[in-house]
Order: sequence, then C-alpha cells, then structure tokens
Amino acid sequence: MLLAQTAFETRMLLRNGEQLLLTVVIPTVLLVLFSAVDIVAVEGPGKRVDFLAPGLLALAVMSTAFTGQAIATGFERRYGVLKRLGASPLPRWALLTAKTGCVLVTEALQVALLSVIALALGWSPHGNPLTVAALLVLGTAAFSGLGLLMAGTLKAEATLAGANLVFILLLLAGGVIVPLSRFPDAVRSVLELLPISALSDGLRSVLQDGASAPWADLGILAGWSVLGLAAAARFFRWE
Repeated sequence: MLLAQTAFETRMLLRNGEQLLLTVVIPTVLLVLFSAVDIVAVEGPGKRVDFLAPGLLALAVMSTAFTGQAIATGFERRYGVLKRLGASPLPRWALLTAKTGCVLVTEALQVALLSVIALALGWSPHGNPLTVAALLVLGTAAFSGLGLLMAGTLKAEATLAGANLVFILLLLAGGVIVPLSRFPDAVRSVLELLPISALSDGLRSVLQDGASAPWADLGILAGWSVLGLAAAARFFRWE
C-alpha cells in the first residue's frame, strides 16, 4: 500500500503543470539565466555557475518539500481527500510517508536535471557526495515539517498565498542567488539562521569550496527539522 500510494502521489505531481513549473522550470530557468547573464554579483572562486548551482539545488528542495507539498496538502485537506484517505485501510502514517517518498523521488529528478545542466554550463563541483546527501536530506526534513505544519493548520487559500510568498522572499533573501554578504550585518545574522540559508550555504561550502562538513549549517537544518516535524505532528489537523 505504501509503495502504491507513493507512486500515485508522484504521478499526480508530475501531471500537475503548476507543480512542474514551480519545482522544475523555475530553478532551471534561473540557473541558465543567471549563469549566462551578469545580473547579480557572485562570490567565491570559479565561474558564476559554481556559486549559483548549489543555491538553486537548495531552491529546488524548498520548492518541492515546502511550497509544493504545502499547497497540494492544503487543498487535499480542504476538499476532504485527507479525511477519506484517513478512513481507508491505508494508515495515516503511511499516507504521510508516501508524501515524503514522493518528495524524495521528485527531488532526485530535480537534482539530476539541475546537475546535468550545470555541468553543461561549466560547473566544477567539489566535496564529499555523502555530505551533500546529508544536507539535502536534512533540508528536505526541515522544509517538509514546515510545509505540513502550514498545510495542516491554515486554510487552503492562506496556505497557497503564504507558501508562494515565502518562496519568493527566501529566493531573494535566502542566499540562493544573492550572497548574504550583500545584506547589512544585523539582517544577515538573522537570515543565516533560516533553513534555506543554511542549506544553500552548506551546499556551497562543500560543492564550491570543498569543505569537509559544514557543521554549523548541518546543526541549523537539524534544529529546523526537529522543530518543524514535531510541530506538524502536534498541530496537523486532517479536516
């Protein structure tokens, strides 16, 4: 049942044009555009794509685990889909696990696609792949918890507006394409504690600078994962 539900969730996401725009098209367009055109200043050694690729991998994780999942789950809750599935032989834990599996499958496709495009643009990644995987998994857990918390507590329309607003704000102020060093010190100290900043900075430390393990960023993501998932488990309402 778990595998069947995971496959069903994945097919539904891949058939949704709006979801594909959010999770695949936007990160891809941003990667190609900002790598080719000198619109924003970047930092660190190497080409522009070496700075941009890790940040847009982080954006892909946020778009799927947080924004896309929050919106889809919020409307499923509004239309009574979750209530009906909760009364079916499928256990509720299996439903949430299937949604997580769908997110992981989608993210794997995103990472593969963005990596191929970045390599074609001249990207030269460094670092330990296991550290990159740990950052992506913790980032997924953090954003999934926050997305489910929003979807399970707010009305669907509020979730739609809030999730898209957060996506835009964190795209601009989360270190994805604009270095955090461009912000004032007081603002930067707050932005560095956000999960998108920790994920993009951690990926950049490994893939661009060749760092072994960005422990501070891993710790921030672990903290957000615990808080987000615990709050979602406590406050999520199925109807």
